[in-house]
Amino acid sequence: MDTEELHLPLSRTANERLHAMIPGGAHTYAKGDDQYPDNLAPVISHGNGAHVWDVDGNRYIEYGSGLRSVSLGHAHPRVVEAVRRELDRGCNFVRPSIVEVAAAERFLATVPTAEMVKFAKNGSDATTAAVRLARAATGRTRVAICADHPFFSVDDWFIGTTPMSAGIPAETNELTVTFPYGDLAATEELLNRYPEDVACLILEPAAQTEPPPGYLAGLRELADRYGCVLVFDEMITGLRWSEAGAQGLYGVVPDLSTFGKALGNGFAVSALAGRRELMEMGGLRHSGERVFLLSTTHGAETHSLAASMAVLTTYVEEGITARLHALGERLAAGIREAAATMGVGDHVVVRGRASNLVFATLDEKGQPSQEYRTLFLRRLLAGGVLAPSFVVSSALDEADIDRTVDVVAQACAVYRKALDAGDPSPWLAGRPVKPVFRRQV
Repeated sequence: MDTEELHLPLSRTANERLHAMIPGGAHTYAKGDDQYPDNLAPVISHGNGAHVWDVDGNRYIEYGSGLRSVSLGHAHPRVVEAVRRELDRGCNFVRPSIVEVAAAERFLATVPTAEMVKFAKNGSDATTAAVRLARAATGRTRVAICADHPFFSVDDWFIGTTPMSAGIPAETNELTVTFPYGDLAATEELLNRYPEDVACLILEPAAQTEPPPGYLAGLRELADRYGCVLVFDEMITGLRWSEAGAQGLYGVVPDLSTFGKALGNGFAVSALAGRRELMEMGGLRHSGERVFLLSTTHGAETHSLAASMAVLTTYVEEGITARLHALGERLAAGIREAAATMGVGDHVVVRGRASNLVFATLDEKGQPSQEYRTLFLRRLLAGGVLAPSFVVSSALDEADIDRTVDVVAQACAVYRKALDAGDPSPWLAGRPVKPVFRRQV
């Protein structure tokens, strides 16, 4: 058995302090120490570019930075300078700042399929505002979500559909229905099942697979025919698929769309965008009933909006989306070759668009395995790679990619030993990692 280990005494102490004061020990469930092997959850001291350092002094090549939000790398100079320019000018006022004008203009110029935009601080506020607006516009109550996409909001209309539905009334859950990705016939059947009762269809326009030919256009046609609002959740696809999001890449215009994550390169900013006719229902220049669309104290902090403008400019001027795809393609090819060479090509599987790679860890029977994921993560961490996914940032260079592939090859060698033994448990050194959405602790 490979005995090389990573020792994190200061991180272990910090994790205990976190759990003593913060439920779950983190402010995002996906960052919890249950997502990492036993006693191998690094607590971060700082980051720069594509690297982070933990409080024990270990350096890692980092993937999936900030849950996909830091796509330019940590402390990106252009973003930091834009933020710094605003900090001495005040960040929040009793009336809108002129920065809000500039940020809205920059966003709408980059995402020309949208006609109006409203900023917030997190993705959940934006998606919930889209749902509320769709219900107000249609007078309908049901929300149809794509069952194949993992997350839309922390709010009841979505969380009630997950295994962590404690505290959410059953009556609320009944108002959310699901449809499968890529299946227009099933979606039409759902709309027929609830005639004139579905307010919106909400989905990620693409995820681990490309949309089937004609699928998004078909959804657009179904939404028009059945009178519901089409909402694209572009939290992940926004910027990573193209500067104008997946809607810009695939040429299908939703009624509403939501952006976040990459939009601020780690600074808190999200956006709800869409057709003027709908968005204006949340405004002051119409004669209809008012809709409480978005109203957040910190939604227009000047430094976060400055960060978003710097991000959008950098993406456009430096061709960041193309760089993310090139890096991801190099990484995916290297990992697949390493896995195949070590005899685990059918068990360590890289999936998704090159700019948004994830991996699956499969057992002897080809089924997803938390035990084998634990083994794999342990070996990555021991090699200095922090990778809950293989989502790249543009700060990575070819040396980082090559080093990652070398570490993956070493991990795959251990993976092969466990497969041959028919039991990964000797390589786990503790409990397996756990899925985020589960009913019991």
